Amino acid sequence: MFLTSDESTNYVLLFQHLSSRQHHTMGKHQSKLKPDALEDLMSVTQFSFTEIHDWHKGFLKDCPSGLLTLEEFKAMYSKLFPYGDASVFAEHVFRTFDTNSDDSIDFREFLCAISITSKGKTEEKLKWAFNMYDMDKDGFITRGEMLDIITSIYRMVGVVMKMPDDESTPEKRVEKIFRQM
Repeated sequence: MFLTSDESTNYVLLFQHLSSRQHHTMGKHQSKLKPDALEDLMSVTQFSFTEIHDWHKGFLKDCPSGLLTLEEFKAMYSKLFPYGDASVFAEHVFRTFDTNSDDSIDFREFLCAISITSKGKTEEKLKWAFNMYDMDKDGFITRGEMLDIITSIYRMVGVVMKMPDDESTPEKRVEKIFRQM
């Protein structure tokens, strides 16, 4: 269960949800992207000038402070997966989005992750997924790390997904993945 096209679609849906929600709080934020920030985003993402502006507008509408917190992220995931517990998986995804480890996702981190998961090349998606599974960042994915992620996915999808017998538990799924490597 690495990053599938369905999971990539879920990230895009999550942030389309993010950009469509209404907030009634005020915060300090830069309402326009500075030219150097826009140039940077165009060089590190697959998005056009117009798409970046649209994503930025939606991001600021939902995150007036210009930052997305873990609690906000978990709340959005729980709405996308109402029949399971998405909180632990959301923490893993949040950690992967939060590339500077400051416990928040700024617009650049957000857009780079969305670009990779929705428009990136297969190698970029695999690297992104690897970074999520490699929780201790030692360059390896252990059975324990794989089990943590797979368990969080199973809890997130709840009873909605019926798995084949050889994948009926997170442990069986992890063993199957390691056998295939």
